[in-house]
Amino acid sequence: MNIAIFSPSQNPYSETFIQAHKNHLHGKVFYYYGTGATIALEKVGRIYQPAGLKQQLLLKIKGKKQESPWEQLALHLKSNQIDSILIEYGTHAHHLLPLLNLIDIPVVVHFHGYDASMQSAIESSNQYKEVFLRANHVISVSQDMKEKLLSINCPEDKLVLNTYGPRDEFFKVEAQFSKKQLIAVGRFTDKKAPYYTILAFSKIAKQHPDAKLIMAGKGELLNTCKNLVQHLNLQQQVLFPGVIDASAFKNYLKESRAFVQHSITASSGDMEGTPLAVLESSAAGLPVISTTHAGIKDVVQHKISGLLCEEHDVTTMAAHMDTLLSHREQAIEMGKNAKNRIKDDFTLEKHITTLNNLLKSK
Repeated sequence: MNIAIFSPSQNPYSETFIQAHKNHLHGKVFYYYGTGATIALEKVGRIYQPAGLKQQLLLKIKGKKQESPWEQLALHLKSNQIDSILIEYGTHAHHLLPLLNLIDIPVVVHFHGYDASMQSAIESSNQYKEVFLRANHVISVSQDMKEKLLSINCPEDKLVLNTYGPRDEFFKVEAQFSKKQLIAVGRFTDKKAPYYTILAFSKIAKQHPDAKLIMAGKGELLNTCKNLVQHLNLQQQVLFPGVIDASAFKNYLKESRAFVQHSITASSGDMEGTPLAVLESSAAGLPVISTTHAGIKDVVQHKISGLLCEEHDVTTMAAHMDTLLSHREQAIEMGKNAKNRIKDDFTLEKHITTLNNLLKSK
């Protein structure tokens, strides 16, 4: 099967789920990235080639017009004998409607987070009416997202809940719980509310002077968070290593006590789908300290595989940090439960199998 994947960007560091689709779908994958006339095929280059002066003259003599970017892209898909299309993000599917209206190829639209929750994204996409009409299947990655898509009139018979799965390499991590250390990995953005994680840690930092909070990633709130750490005089305990690769993440997971993330619904309406870092940390055998937000509560079982609090509840998150920093054996037990939970219900194989089946169906 020849599969075309369309994504707005080529390789953002945070979108490892798209890389998993590229690498694990069954068939030959053609990865198209970008927007409009800039859409390119990976390892080939930009698809749209505007006519030169000589070609324009020949077309004028023949009374013809050059194909539009969408028409050229449709011809390109035909030349590659594409059998199915996977579009990453509902907003991108809306952008691609001029192309989709030119072709007769089955389409699966994969929602991920902001595209199903941020009000401006939904409104600018005209409530996705045409996207839902054109799509053969629509994928949600959390129960909350599924309900949201139903509320904006996605046909229930097209909607499929298919949570991500962590990369297999994370199951091979053998957590040692050797340090009083908490690890957070993700973009410094509104919906991840990294400042709440710092404020929670600040409440228990004096009780645990040997504890560390590692916050890896980048984003628009990074400098704000660094300023907050300086204001709280926590520079020796809260560290910012920047963007880290999978190998570094696994090393942090191996030695840490828990993964932490205080996700919230942003004022824009932006929400998580199911954070992949939560799945990867659980697969590695670490308990997760987080909030009852979006897909997190689908994955993390409170007091069994992690500890959850309500959004904005910094005091309870601090208490959860104190619990696992103070009781290593409890962290170990929860970590074992977390790994088993992911093995049973949230594997990458399960996610990819469902996606493959949808791409094969008409």
